[in-house]
Amino acid sequence: MAELNVARAPHIDGEIVVPGDKSISHRAVILAALSNGTCTIRGFLPSQDCQCTVEAMRALGISIEQPNETTLIIHGQRGHFRQPSGPIDCGNSGTLTRLLCGLLAAHPFECQLIGDSSLSSRPMNRVIEPLGKMGAVIEGSGPKGTAPLKIRGGKLQSISYELPVASAQVKSAILLAGLQTSGRTTVIEPIPARDHTERMLDYFLVKTIRTAVGSGCAISIYGDQVPESRDFTVPGDISSAAFWLVAAAAQEGSNLLIRDVGLNETRTGILSVLLRMGAHVREVVQDCENGEPRGEVRIDGTRLHGTVIAGAEIPNVIDEIPILAVAAALAQGKTLIRDAHELRVKETDRLAAIAANLTAMGVDVVEFQDGMEINGGAPLMSGRLKSYGDHRIAMAFAVAGLFADGETVIEDAECIHTSYPGFENHLNDFLFPNENRTTPVINPAGALERH
Repeated sequence: MAELNVARAPHIDGEIVVPGDKSISHRAVILAALSNGTCTIRGFLPSQDCQCTVEAMRALGISIEQPNETTLIIHGQRGHFRQPSGPIDCGNSGTLTRLLCGLLAAHPFECQLIGDSSLSSRPMNRVIEPLGKMGAVIEGSGPKGTAPLKIRGGKLQSISYELPVASAQVKSAILLAGLQTSGRTTVIEPIPARDHTERMLDYFLVKTIRTAVGSGCAISIYGDQVPESRDFTVPGDISSAAFWLVAAAAQEGSNLLIRDVGLNETRTGILSVLLRMGAHVREVVQDCENGEPRGEVRIDGTRLHGTVIAGAEIPNVIDEIPILAVAAALAQGKTLIRDAHELRVKETDRLAAIAANLTAMGVDVVEFQDGMEINGGAPLMSGRLKSYGDHRIAMAFAVAGLFADGETVIEDAECIHTSYPGFENHLNDFLFPNENRTTPVINPAGALERH
């Protein structure tokens, strides 16, 4: 299996553009497929996860052209799909699996969703339950509703559903089902989660209503609407930018500019946390033309200090916890992470994976059921670290390797391609800033090569 070798990096001084946002890419493809005509999607993330979404729509009868890897021309069919000839392979993507449950719940045919071993271990009951209340029949293969999933859709009824835990994926699945249902469907979230689906529905001229409910909000959608075909440009992914933000923030004297990145306020918790840790961060929103704020972030390195990451902030930084744990290890003092139970059921048990790798690097860590305490400031030790088949664990600890003396080896690093094609290129930019080269690769022998 491929390995990624990382050494201590010099000061970071430059600028970068990260690939398109993964969450938005998934949703753009699906809503364009539901639309009443042709949509051109630019800035699409050509990762393995998002390509699975493209292939899923093709399997459902949607014509999609891909003139280059980041551009799609999608011919919407007004929500009319055909029964696929076989199972739809969702690969490693929990997002695609849950969104497809909502999308297919209203269609009068049977469909099976399958995925890799990691996806097949992830519970789906929290999306199966509300869709079942609407009238869909979705059967999982395990006691927690794990894939393969069998979906038998049909005529649905609208519901009002209060999410037990804030989840953008479950919310989106219900809204997609509600779009294809007569009446008004409402989702109540206890605290705000990512709102890409609502923003994109609005952009495609689908009427939604948002009202405050306590510390959260209620999102309602009226059924039997057809999204209007419109072109859409995906901004850069702030979750991908997070790795380089931490790499620059934790190194005194570094300076990094990230251009054309998504700055949706439900995703910029990483910036708030780094500011609390003492980083110098300047964020500039430049436009919101496609319903998603985008702009640039400049970050200057300094000595970080510990903080608390917990409560209502967690949904905003759930994907960034692995790299924030690395920031905590590099910071002076104690960082406490709580209320992050959801990380137990991601691509791997991320809390256990973070704790194990930090411990292997010599960091003092106490793991809890919902988080951990990290006592930072000690020098990081290099060595061999597991990715656990999880792209965010692999990338977070590749960044940690930039701060360790000696060589840090990330095992099974090919999982990075599920979300961030080109990560190795950007890593090499920081490792070898003054060298002329073209494309670096993760090779089977384990070396990060420069060509």
